[in-house]
Amino acid sequence: MAKPKKRFICTDCGSVSHRWQGQCPDCSQWNSLVEDTPDTAFTAKHDLSSGGRAIAFETLDAPTKPLSRRTTGIAEFDRALGGGLVPGAAILMGGEPGIGKSTLLLQAAARIAQEGGNAVYVSGEEATGQVRMRAARLGLSKAPLKLAAATSVRDILTTLGQDEPPQLLVVDSIQTMHSDMIEGAPGTVSQVRASAFELIRYAKERGTALVLVGHVTKDGNIAGPRVLEHMVDTVMSFEGERSHQYRILRCLKNRFGAVDEIGVFAMEGHGLDEVGNPSSLFLSGRDEPIAGAAVFPALEGTRPVLVEIQALIVRLQSGATPRRAVVGWDSGRLAMLLAVLESRCGLSFSTAEVYLNVAGGYRLADPAADLAVAAALISALADKPLPASAVWFGELALSGEVRPVAHGNVRQKEAAKLGFKTAFGPADGGQDVSGLRYTDIGAVSSLVDRVMASA
Repeated sequence: MAKPKKRFICTDCGSVSHRWQGQCPDCSQWNSLVEDTPDTAFTAKHDLSSGGRAIAFETLDAPTKPLSRRTTGIAEFDRALGGGLVPGAAILMGGEPGIGKSTLLLQAAARIAQEGGNAVYVSGEEATGQVRMRAARLGLSKAPLKLAAATSVRDILTTLGQDEPPQLLVVDSIQTMHSDMIEGAPGTVSQVRASAFELIRYAKERGTALVLVGHVTKDGNIAGPRVLEHMVDTVMSFEGERSHQYRILRCLKNRFGAVDEIGVFAMEGHGLDEVGNPSSLFLSGRDEPIAGAAVFPALEGTRPVLVEIQALIVRLQSGATPRRAVVGWDSGRLAMLLAVLESRCGLSFSTAEVYLNVAGGYRLADPAADLAVAAALISALADKPLPASAVWFGELALSGEVRPVAHGNVRQKEAAKLGFKTAFGPADGGQDVSGLRYTDIGAVSSLVDRVMASA
């Protein structure tokens, strides 16, 4: 029998190459090609067009039993999932080490077990004694949760097959799982893919909600083959800065609900606490109005969150190279806004250092934050505080025009709920709501005039 040829798979895009290269020829990523186990001679030589059993097709209107979600008892977790766990769903959760993934999933599994459900927690990284120590710290020692420390997928599935299938199965983590059907160490591309496939197939056949914990790379992406994100139904990211108390559970893909939903948690000594009103968390400490601070009503999925944008302008001596530093926002978009303010409004930032920060460690990707960032920059440049009871939202065009954004009324209602009195936004982008007056700004030049004229 001929010796099987080696092949190398890119961990980023999944492309296949028959020789190792430093750079992937398809996605141009460096050092992303990993050797994979080739197909056997049997699968390569046999034709699969016959010899199988016929499958039955169904119509879209065929009567089926509706899938009912099961709540985890953690409202913020359920919100990010789209309403709860769907039977048979496969969920992949990633996040930096120590961010709280295992703590959150242990709390969710214990809650389900306490409510009479059947939940199983399998740890491939910690011994059962270590998990019990965490459970004791969380006050969950009495929860009837089934706990095991194992890395063999065959052993796990064999054990689960001896009893009723659990309603929730947590595997922490998929990079530590090993399948004896494939050669290679745990964590390799072939092992991660094969182990995930077997666990997902079990979940689909038995109606078990499966949660796989995934490691992340230094760039924040989930480690392993990118095909893993396509195999699962939901991809979630647990984010947050270690220097801050809050944690955000963000849904990046969801076949059973809306994407971009978030759940907000606060890390306490006894575990993760839910934050029902995240706006109050990100706006805490705003006692006196200061120059360079603007409040922006962000929108995460269907949830509005008010955050504070802070700007600082430092004048430099002639000839010095100015610095631009951004935390929580896109540095390229900041450069664009500075160019618009200089070109359309005559403001000079070329001889000043510009620092921009989103308070609380929050990360913004919403283009509606342009107006709030511009207001904070102008306020810092003029050293004049913005109105303390005002919020700002709108997208800035290169022409200096303020363009409408989505869900303006939702943003205004959240601002009114927290006691804000005025909302500044694009023309035809909002209307007065109860307790909040809307003021339209058609161009960035009128924004400059308004900020400069403020007391």
